Amino acid sequence: MITLRNIVVPLVAAALVAGCSAPTAAPGEAGPAGDGTTMTLADGYEPDDLNPLLGYGAEGASKFYDGLYARDAQRTLQPALASGPATSSPDRLSWTVPLRPGVTFHDGSAFGPEDVVATYAAILDPARAATIRSSVPMLAGVEAVGDDAVRFRLSYPYGAFPARLTSGILPSEALEGGGPVSDLPVNTRAVGTGPYRLAEWRRGDTMVMESNPSYWGGAPSVTRVTVVFATDDNTRAQRTAAGEFDGTVLPPALARAVAQQSGLALREHASADYRTVALPFANPVTADPAIRAALNRSVNRQGMIDAFLAGQGEPAHHPIPGVLPEQVEPSATFTFDPAEAGRILERAGWVPGPDGVRVRGGQAARFTLMYPATDTVRRDLAQAFASDVRAAGIDVRLEGLGWEAIEPRMGADALVLGGGDPFDPGFKAWQLLHSSNAADGFNNPGSYRNAAVDAALDTALRAPDEAARTAAVKEFQRAYVADPGMVFLAFLGHSYVTRDAWDGYTPVVEPHTHGTTWGPWWNLQDWTPRS
Repeated sequence: MITLRNIVVPLVAAALVAGCSAPTAAPGEAGPAGDGTTMTLADGYEPDDLNPLLGYGAEGASKFYDGLYARDAQRTLQPALASGPATSSPDRLSWTVPLRPGVTFHDGSAFGPEDVVATYAAILDPARAATIRSSVPMLAGVEAVGDDAVRFRLSYPYGAFPARLTSGILPSEALEGGGPVSDLPVNTRAVGTGPYRLAEWRRGDTMVMESNPSYWGGAPSVTRVTVVFATDDNTRAQRTAAGEFDGTVLPPALARAVAQQSGLALREHASADYRTVALPFANPVTADPAIRAALNRSVNRQGMIDAFLAGQGEPAHHPIPGVLPEQVEPSATFTFDPAEAGRILERAGWVPGPDGVRVRGGQAARFTLMYPATDTVRRDLAQAFASDVRAAGIDVRLEGLGWEAIEPRMGADALVLGGGDPFDPGFKAWQLLHSSNAADGFNNPGSYRNAAVDAALDTALRAPDEAARTAAVKEFQRAYVADPGMVFLAFLGHSYVTRDAWDGYTPVVEPHTHGTTWGPWWNLQDWTPRS
């Protein structure tokens, strides 16, 4: 059993008392800048780059870029740089997208079909190494159709193809010259069509965004946004409570403490954002089916949510989130049953050693679990995981590391991994668990392989309609829990505090991406200062 304790809130509460000596604006008052047209936010995560071909803003809601389509608050696909719905050929092997006229990029150049073609051609070109290539496995090519449309050719029918067209479009000039897209200047100097332009990025410190006066959706009323990067949760909490920031993202318990003591508005969003323990199949311990089955029955998922997430979340058993109940297979769960975990291990020949750690054939049931050192939620979940599975006789050694140290080891050591998509979760499951994506970066990092899982995900990918896709996604869940490749722990609720000085806030179900890109500010371009 994990120990149900949380030492973070009392410590931070004490810190906040000391930190509140600075004047703090009351709810409804203007932010630090005072006139409502500027905003200062704090984020715990700083992007590595601003290139949509490397995954920046891939689910939409980017402030710098527009995709052909975006999602509204109800998760319904809406035209962005497209001027209307995509239409398919009768065999659904091609989709034609009409383009919005009169759009310009931040550098003043006109948007047109050549930009869409150049962007997707770069994604498809292996030599350019676009990391979002796996987001369009069905795409075979793209071509311009006159001056106001593009046509996508697919290698197999994919009924939800327009949902895969939310990544930002780059100007064709930015993609000239070939070479890896990781070498492009837009990595640090974004040029898109989005509602905000990049004014300044001081790495490790701040990013300043200015409104795009020529934005096709209308110039935003919040004209200048400064994002301060502060990785430490307690530091962001104290500085936000002291009135330095108009809002920030925080772990759930901390967000509630800050909101209670500062008068800021608490915003809690449901999400499809899972935390899972990815298990490497190159490791002889975590590759064993009995170990994986026992681990999944040894962890107290609800206990973790209550202890470390202030109840803000729900247990996860696979990557299909409860926020989409129509896609969830009710039988695909693991019961918290340490006794059954022990029986599974006994039947597989894992017997307790003198130190309580199980052993089989001279191999101790021991492995290393990595987590990003600055992420307190992943740290807490890692510690709870290690505590829970120790009771079953499995020894987990924890290592808090930077991503540069984690990524080379993902194939050999376990990792607290995050991800999730409330828009097309079946596709996300394909990226995470299909054998064709084995060892492809954060796609299937442990190289899980299961023929039944592959078959169900392939069926979902090629389903002729939504009903068939949902049936295949449920079959995937049944196949997966019969032979789990990871230990999914929880779908997180995302928590924020924000100064309540603007109109336009609209709650939304979020993907894995959160912070100041999504959160309350996902539709910042529509916000107006409160009079």
